Amino acid sequence: MVDTTPLTQAVDHFADRLRAAPQSRLQRGAAAEALALARELARRAQAVEEPGSEPREMPDAGMFAAADQILVAAHDLAVVVRSDDEVAEAVRAVEEARKRAGV
Repeated sequence: MVDTTPLTQAVDHFADRLRAAPQSRLQRGAAAEALALARELARRAQAVEEPGSEPREMPDAGMFAAADQILVAAHDLAVVVRSDDEVAEAVRAVEEARKRAGV
């Protein structure tokens, strides 16, 4: 069984930072960065669940939903990851997105 704790911890931290961020920070790109991450995590999960199918894109639910969107996408990915390497790769993606978001 793969330990997805590092992924859930990284995403929880990013989501908490987004929720605490002022609206101006979200508008300056933090929310867009979070949405891009959520879409990437969702794409990865879909590639495992439905190999070869065209990935569906997570909709933009607005800047105040960005934290929830990364949590949902990460949870979906955590259910289907098959290796510690996949978890580490996802954690890196989360950390890089958090840094780009400036939160």
